[in-house]
Amino acid sequence: MSSLPKAGDFLGHPKGLFLLFGTEMWERFGYYGMRAILVLYLVAIVQDGGFGWSNADALSLYGTFTMAVYITPLFGGWLADNVLGQRKAIIIGGLLMAAGHFTMGIPHDMLAGQQENVFYIGLALLCMGNGLFKPNISTMVGDLYKEGDQRRDGAFTIFYMGINLGGALGPLVAGFAAASMGWQYGFVVAGIGMLISVAMQVVLSNKYLGDIGVVPAAKLAQSQSTSNTKEPLTKVETDRIKVIFTMSVFSIIFWMGFEQAGGLMNLFANDYTDRMLFNFEIPASWFQSLNSIFIIIFAPMVAIVWLKLDKREPNSPVKFAIALIFLALGFITMILALMTQGQGEPLQISMMWLVLFYLFHTLGELCLSPIGLSMVSKLAPLRLASMLMGIWFLCTAVANKIAGFVGSFLGEGEEALDNALGIFIGLGATAVLSAVIMYLLSDKLVKWMHGAEGQHEPQTQEHILAEELEVVAEKP
Repeated sequence: MSSLPKAGDFLGHPKGLFLLFGTEMWERFGYYGMRAILVLYLVAIVQDGGFGWSNADALSLYGTFTMAVYITPLFGGWLADNVLGQRKAIIIGGLLMAAGHFTMGIPHDMLAGQQENVFYIGLALLCMGNGLFKPNISTMVGDLYKEGDQRRDGAFTIFYMGINLGGALGPLVAGFAAASMGWQYGFVVAGIGMLISVAMQVVLSNKYLGDIGVVPAAKLAQSQSTSNTKEPLTKVETDRIKVIFTMSVFSIIFWMGFEQAGGLMNLFANDYTDRMLFNFEIPASWFQSLNSIFIIIFAPMVAIVWLKLDKREPNSPVKFAIALIFLALGFITMILALMTQGQGEPLQISMMWLVLFYLFHTLGELCLSPIGLSMVSKLAPLRLASMLMGIWFLCTAVANKIAGFVGSFLGEGEEALDNALGIFIGLGATAVLSAVIMYLLSDKLVKWMHGAEGQHEPQTQEHILAEELEVVAEKP
């Protein structure tokens, strides 16, 4: 049986939480830094160090890659639960991701016509590494606390801040490096961030995490069982798994729209947005930081709104529905931008439209993402925790592939604007319809939670505030 670390508390939480905070922050720094420049790198002309791909090809590859990033946690979660343990999985995964970033950072003139082959190797390393890293570090946050510890939701709050600090800094630093020195330097910066993440885990985990994550969860659950055989799922466990699956499926709609940020919207910012601020042209990749910055600013505000609502606070499925409405509002913003400023050649809309787009989508994320990892950690049976976390990411994988497929219809030149308008209308309408369905299902889902949420849940001010700032599931 694993024991909780005895390294003391900081700000009322185990110090191990802040180790996991830093580990995740630097990993997200690397991933979001790489993601912010990926599509721009693919479409950049060869003379500028890119591959010169079409928008459609770049967005299709982006969708396939991000799908793979979220499929692999399903297998990584299983390996951690049954073979490696979370601790080893995180370290091995981090090293593979660092290798992927540095592989993509090899200068083209050193590759003798093998540029694309080496690039694909880098992407494959990133996918495999992420699969081992992503589901397991989130599971370890919950393992720092005993069953029933009310600090658990607050811990995910702090962890969430780490995700978004990394998500905000990565595109800024990697984007600046890529714009000023060359694309490969941006990937190298991402790799350095990943190495810092691994180094923190290797050097400090024994001291601050105790033996958490060392023993595979399936073996640990078996050792805690009074029986030597695997016990079947109970009715409560089955119903709670139903909730995880149902809300995971609906998350596909949200992330399908939300993940246009790294693909279609990245190109839109680069090609069709006036990015001049005084005499400085803002790199298109910097807009990828807006979401994380808005998260840090608005998360406490959203939590206060729920707190003020008190007993009128909506349940989690209703918050999913609200998130989908905010998603729709983001696309309505872009529809208005094209309708009001879609005249003239070349089109250069105000970057304030993009700021509003990311603001609405961030508010949506704050209504949906806090449910994600915390929901899985609350409802999943111990022996299936990491694998069910992988299922959550699997649905995100499907969403990313669909996002890339939808974005690939953008096209080139003048037709791209008409195509973009059609994409925005379609995604907005889909979000509204899904919001209505989720709202109608909300009461049934709360019933299946069997007291994990609803009238049986403690309604202290501390509980409510902490819950609404829980960790986001992906980032995405």
